[in-house]
Amino acid sequence: MGVGSSAERRNVSPLGEKGGGGRKGSAGVGCWIRLCVSHPSSSRAKVDAALCGARPSSETRGKNDAIQNQPVRQIVPASTSPNNAENISPPSIVADGLTVAFQLRKFTFNELRFATRNFRPESLLGEGGFGRVYKGWIGENGTAPVRPGTGLIVAVKTLNHEGQQGHKEWVAEVNFLGNLQHPNLVKLIGYCIEDSQRQLVYEFMPRGSLEHHLFRKSVPLPWPIRMKIALGAARGLAFLHEEAERPVIYRDFKTSNVLLDADYNAKLSDFGLARDGPIGDKTHVSTRVMGTYGYAAPEYVMTGHLTSKSDVYSFGVVLLELMTGRRSMDKNRPAGEHNLVEWARPHLKQKQGFQALMDPKLGGNISMKGAYKVTQLARACLTRDPKARPLMSQVVEILKPLPDLKDMASSSGLYYTLQAEQAARLGYPSGSRSMMSPQSSFARNGQQPMRSLTHGPRGHASPYRPQCHPSPYLQFPRVSAK
Repeated sequence: MGVGSSAERRNVSPLGEKGGGGRKGSAGVGCWIRLCVSHPSSSRAKVDAALCGARPSSETRGKNDAIQNQPVRQIVPASTSPNNAENISPPSIVADGLTVAFQLRKFTFNELRFATRNFRPESLLGEGGFGRVYKGWIGENGTAPVRPGTGLIVAVKTLNHEGQQGHKEWVAEVNFLGNLQHPNLVKLIGYCIEDSQRQLVYEFMPRGSLEHHLFRKSVPLPWPIRMKIALGAARGLAFLHEEAERPVIYRDFKTSNVLLDADYNAKLSDFGLARDGPIGDKTHVSTRVMGTYGYAAPEYVMTGHLTSKSDVYSFGVVLLELMTGRRSMDKNRPAGEHNLVEWARPHLKQKQGFQALMDPKLGGNISMKGAYKVTQLARACLTRDPKARPLMSQVVEILKPLPDLKDMASSSGLYYTLQAEQAARLGYPSGSRSMMSPQSSFARNGQQPMRSLTHGPRGHASPYRPQCHPSPYLQFPRVSAK
């Protein structure tokens, strides 16, 4: 994975020598391999025997996992349209199979079996509708498994090979993450394609998903860390839209797909729904509507016309989640508050509307200037006119200074004036603490308690606890729109 934020394209040699960040160009890759995969009732069932030693078993439609907590929209993946296919750069075109650059490591199934200690339950990080994810250990530079606690920690995603939809998304994941490098994209280390086995090997993200930290932990994420995460995720989207060799539309931006490393650096994961963006004089990509309820842009849901501004809308939704501590869709909320965007719109239009939008768990430990700017940015990203939404590069510029702002609301007289006004509107007795009281979630000295990796509130488990929460490395089950 790239270590810089340069917008220059990256050329990668077959020996792994790296330059600046970007999609790997054909000039820098010594050669490519074609992995042929059979698809029932399609032309892909014709496997090139000279390149593939075994024909995978037929795929059948998989079962959705009931583990998903958020309402989601699943639509069967659309086939690549002729117009989209003809614009792919030559090294990425393989008529009947999968194109993989040589810098990805090719694992055998036995290597991954030993790396995960035979996929034992103790190694299970999580599971979802498309398979399970296991923790494993491999050598720093090769594919050989090593003793736990040594070498490189990885997350091994094992595809449920009974799911045809899962396989298509597996292919998309390899094609995109195998050819893109950026500090804010999760690194795909390698893959396994052996008989009916399909595995993907990712870098291990020790802090799991943003969704887990926002909604499943009892100790809230501090405001500066929330802004740092928003900035990192914005940089990842800006790279995909404006800096990659070929524009990419992510299409499924949400808190569960934003993973965090040990320092809370955000990285985008799960490229199963990503699509190549329009180029030339084309304004959009026509596709079936796919994604997640509460995050998908309204014009995309209505028309199926996909643009980079669809991702900008989704980013605006996640900004609201970071600000409010609320889920994009929550039917446990009172009537009128189920849909976060619709509930927030009136507040976004008010000059001091950010006061009602701030997560009460933060108390006064928010930047007044930062909260105002984020509110205005969310409003711009969520405007109903997609052409009026900002570019992600513009979003990055707005967010850059926000993690370092020190004007905490708890030390502002204006904050307490606004608090008193809000308390009066809500009917709180004079002198009582409102929901935004700085002491509500913080120690007496005003500092946030030390964060830990313990379980959150009862009923919620770590994102790495098996069968309790879908792994952040997995795609959530998506329900077809009718």
